[in-house]
Amino acid sequence: MSTDPQWKNPVIRWVDDRLPIFTYMDHEYQQFPMPRNLNYFWNFGALASIVLVVMVVTGIMLAMQYTPHVDHAFESLERIRRDVNYGWLLRYVHANGAAFFFIVVYIHIFRGLYYGSYKAPRELLWILGLVIFLLMMATAFMGYVLPWGQMSFWAATVITNLFGAIPEVGDFLVTILWGGFSVDNPTLNRFFSLHYLLPFLIVGVVIMHMWALHIPGSNNPLGIDTKGPQDRVDFHPYHTAKDLFVLSILLILFMGFVFYAPNYMGHPDNYIPADPLATPEHIVPEWYFLPFYAILRSIPDKLMGVIAMFGSILILFAMPWLDRSPVRSASFRPLYRFFFWILIVTVVVLGFVGANVPDDIILQLGTKLNEEGVVVPYGITWLLVGQVFTFWYFFHFIAVLPLLSRMETTRPLPESISQSVLPKETA
Repeated sequence: MSTDPQWKNPVIRWVDDRLPIFTYMDHEYQQFPMPRNLNYFWNFGALASIVLVVMVVTGIMLAMQYTPHVDHAFESLERIRRDVNYGWLLRYVHANGAAFFFIVVYIHIFRGLYYGSYKAPRELLWILGLVIFLLMMATAFMGYVLPWGQMSFWAATVITNLFGAIPEVGDFLVTILWGGFSVDNPTLNRFFSLHYLLPFLIVGVVIMHMWALHIPGSNNPLGIDTKGPQDRVDFHPYHTAKDLFVLSILLILFMGFVFYAPNYMGHPDNYIPADPLATPEHIVPEWYFLPFYAILRSIPDKLMGVIAMFGSILILFAMPWLDRSPVRSASFRPLYRFFFWILIVTVVVLGFVGANVPDDIILQLGTKLNEEGVVVPYGITWLLVGQVFTFWYFFHFIAVLPLLSRMETTRPLPESISQSVLPKETA
């Protein structure tokens, strides 16, 4: 049972009597009741918050040294790496931190999909989480442009041109994004300003996300509501200890990349200064955008491709209403669990598709004469694979989930969390 703490420090007590911030923190982050059966997948929300703080701090420090001008941006990053004290560390922590931020958030999202964390009464919590994800993607894309290397310039050109496919207002939107009639210095200044601003907006939405979490409380692997003190433990020290353990593992992996493979997740062409007259052989975004990029390229029509790419994210907002099953956790939904793992495979395959040239043949089925009379091979291409898995991605959400909600036979749920985690004589 939560009680108001008696603060011994007179300064803390004086402040808390007038602004009870310490009491609030004690109630919400120390005594806050958590389900006692949470597994380590529930630690990734806290990890995402910690990585976000690291990204904001390193981003502010890098902004003090970065020059947002097309003639100096590339050289300013080289200067940061070579001449600024520990600039190389700031640069590599920030660059690799973006990749690890997405790794943590992707695990967090798929955990929510597996355990039904989008179901009532947590719909708004799920929606706010997806808003954070969209803001992350916008921030990461603009940050990818700032080095002003070859891949930065051409990725900005390709992605911003997509808005031109929108009827009536497309050209106007592209001009606003560019700040002119091509990707140039005004574009870089716009992207730098937004890349600096959006993380603070993300922090604001994260606070709302955590607020929305503390109203109904955390979901749990069983997907059932807690029924009393026997089902709960205080957040501290039980879950803070688990958070610190998982954080230590993350830091070991993270620092392994920072110190030993800092450029592993980058693209070699981005270490070449931007040249508007030399198009790279294959333009690809960062790895965490590749599934959505594959969906974009899998559809021949430009406008439909743009709609499908954005629709692949926006459809997640409808999850609470697409999946109407009263059972939350996939642990008790065998068919849903089967299709969930197919969805995981689909997203991974789309990532591989996005990283490869669409016309490259994966499996040659034979040869044929082209229009010039030259014998050429034909077979299964990355484009065909992308089209098949793009279809299945949308089919999963639009058709499979509603059908499972009506037809699936679920396993019986336990009466309480304590029934499954405590000995029978104490449950």
